[in-house]
Amino acid sequence: MESLLLFPDPAPPALAQALDMAGYPWKAVSTPQAAERLEPDDGWSGAVISADLDPETAFALCRALRKRDMPLSPLLLIISADQLTELELREDLFDDFCVAPWRGQELDARLGHLFWRTGRGTRPDLVEYGALVLNLETYQASLSGRPLDLTYMEYELLKFLATHPGKVFTRETLLSRVWGYEYYGGARTVDVHIRRLRAKLGEEQANLISTVRSVGYRFGQSRWGA
Repeated sequence: MESLLLFPDPAPPALAQALDMAGYPWKAVSTPQAAERLEPDDGWSGAVISADLDPETAFALCRALRKRDMPLSPLLLIISADQLTELELREDLFDDFCVAPWRGQELDARLGHLFWRTGRGTRPDLVEYGALVLNLETYQASLSGRPLDLTYMEYELLKFLATHPGKVFTRETLLSRVWGYEYYGGARTVDVHIRRLRAKLGEEQANLISTVRSVGYRFGQSRWGA
C-alpha cells in the first residue's frame, strides 16, 4: 500500500496514532529533499502537513510538493486557529485543512473524503460499526478514536461478531467459527472472552454485545432493532 507523507519528523504522537488507528501507512519527513529520498516506489498516496508548530517550513514543503512534475495530491493541512489568515492566497498549496485541536474521527473523515474526491490513495480494509473500527490489515481496534488493547482471540471474536451484526450465535458456533473445529475448550471460553470484551468496550458500549437468553450472543441490533 502507498504511504502518506507526514510532516514534521519526528511525527507528533497524536497525529501518528490517529493515522495508525485509521489504518493509513505513513512516513515522516522534515524537508523536500527527505520527501524525495523517502518516496515509495509507487509514489506518495497523499500528504498530511502539520503547520501549527513550524509554519514556515511546512508551507515551503507544501510549495515544493505542488511544484513537482506531478503535483502531490491530496494534501491535508493542519493549522492552529490563529493561522487561518495565513491561508489567504495559498489555496493552491492544499486540498483541505483541519484546525487544531482536531479529533481522530474528523481527521479520518477529511482524508477519506479527499481520497474519494481525488480518486487517489487507498483505504485500508476496515470493519466499522458506529464508533467501533477494526482494521483488518493491522489487527488494531479503536472506539471513538481510542485504541482498544485486545488479545489476538479477543480481536478475532470481536471481528467475527462485528462482521455479522444482528445475528445470534450459540457458544458452540462461536467456538467452531472463531477458535476452530480442533479447539477442545468448553463454552465457558466464549463467556470469558465476551466478558473481557465488554469490559474493554467500556460501560457505555458494553451493550454492543448482548446476551440472548438460552441461545448465545448477538452483536449490535437485529434487522428489526430488537
